[in-house]
Amino acid sequence: MTKLLRIDASARTSRSLTRSLADKFTESWLARRSDDEIILRDVGSNPPPSITEDWIAAAFAKERSSEQEELLAVSDEMIAEIANADIIVMATPMYNYGMPAALKAWFDQVVRVDKTFTFDLARGDAPLEPVFAGKTLVLLTSWGEFGFGPGEINEGRDSLTPHVRTASGYLGVEEFHHVGIEYQEFGDDRFEASREAAIAALDPLIDRLASALELLPGARRSAA
Repeated sequence: MTKLLRIDASARTSRSLTRSLADKFTESWLARRSDDEIILRDVGSNPPPSITEDWIAAAFAKERSSEQEELLAVSDEMIAEIANADIIVMATPMYNYGMPAALKAWFDQVVRVDKTFTFDLARGDAPLEPVFAGKTLVLLTSWGEFGFGPGEINEGRDSLTPHVRTASGYLGVEEFHHVGIEYQEFGDDRFEASREAAIAALDPLIDRLASALELLPGARRSAA
């Protein structure tokens, strides 16, 4: 059985484009692979706590007090979800050209030394190494504007996608896919076309990912 971790980061619980994309993705996935498990983590509705000086001290402590263990309990829970997931489906809008604060808080809680990455100066100028491996991340986004690609009108202003790609590497993500909706604030025909194109891109992506899984032996091969 394959496990998908779905993370919703939109502050909206209704009229959310990214939640709608994630709904369509998970519904289509389960229609093809009904025995698979979806783990839900809604950081948009229930933001993780921001890290503090005490949290940092607890994360780096070699021996922890009961109070420090309690400080890390939410982090431990979310890291366990990542550890158990084969595929992470992350649905997030762009806020002010970057990730929502709730999603940043999630990354701060789960990118953690000796839990999701190790640090060893013997590795020279690349001392960080992820603990997990072989995970896939599907990033589902919505942008109010458009044209964030090379040579386009807003090139260089998308701080969301590269940030997620970089940080997720420390969670064992080795395969990265992105489907996004543009033009949201314009609300014109270009927006409708972009939304329809994003929806249309989901099933081929699911087919590709599911077909790769179905070639694997053992427990992860669980096609419906």
